[in-house]
Amino acid sequence: MSIFGKLFGISGGGKGGKAPTAQEAVQKLRDTEEMLTKKQDFLEKKIEQETLTAKRHGTKNKRAALQALKRKRRYSKQLEQIDGTLSTIEFQREALENANTNTEVLKNMGFAAKAMKAAHKELNVDNVDDLMSDIMEQQELAQEITEVISNPIGFGEQVDEDELLAELEEMEQEELDRNLLEVEGTPDVVLPSVPAASLPSRPAKKKEEEDDAEMADLEAWATQ
Repeated sequence: MSIFGKLFGISGGGKGGKAPTAQEAVQKLRDTEEMLTKKQDFLEKKIEQETLTAKRHGTKNKRAALQALKRKRRYSKQLEQIDGTLSTIEFQREALENANTNTEVLKNMGFAAKAMKAAHKELNVDNVDDLMSDIMEQQELAQEITEVISNPIGFGEQVDEDELLAELEEMEQEELDRNLLEVEGTPDVVLPSVPAASLPSRPAKKKEEEDDAEMADLEAWATQ
């Protein structure tokens, strides 16, 4: 079994075994990082202790000092190995996290693609063209209906205004002819002589009132 197999509890010979998920692998790597970090702290303390031991013995007990330095070097070597292992694990964990993110992204994109395919299942370009044509046709029909409704509706047959004006002119001409006949049939009347002296002028205000009365009579006759 490889060192990574021991760390993650994975057997190297089981090809038929179920592969761990990305989340499980990431969690295993985090646990391993935590364990190695604690191991680092332990080795750093041991290196510090052996350094103090070597200094304390110094030349007084060279044998003990040398043994302390040997242990210090051995701990330092282990510490370097753990640093390298942590770097490798950190790189692998980041790669797994990115792979897991990409997997989720692709899974969601595939889900969206299936939804879009299902939405477009009953649609194609010809169907869309037919639908738009139907919409335009209904809009044109609605416009025509609106125009018909907005036109004024008369009761009975529509009357031509030109015919009404011609009839009105004919009535006015008949009235004018009748007035002329009445004037011609009136016997001669001796009119009083016109005085030589000039008559006093009519006040302007009274004249305006008479003009207004005549205009009112004319408008009343025109509207009959």
